[in-house]
Amino acid sequence: MDENSVGGQIKSWPDRTRSFYTDVRTEMKKVSTPSLKEVQATTAVVLITVALFGVYFWLVDLGLAWGVQRLMDYFTK
Repeated sequence: MDENSVGGQIKSWPDRTRSFYTDVRTEMKKVSTPSLKEVQATTAVVLITVALFGVYFWLVDLGLAWGVQRLMDYFTK
């Protein structure tokens, strides 16, 4: 029976499933838990980055709001 046929795919399912779980087990052995110091460092980087982006977008918003207000004032007079 051809492995590309429906019957072949059904027959190869247990082998493919076993292979998949073997691969998952192998990859999970490579996973490590970060240390407290690493977690604190990456958390600090994320918080600083979010704060910087927040300030940047706040300034852009202020600039756009000011520009739109000036245009509205110009065209409504």
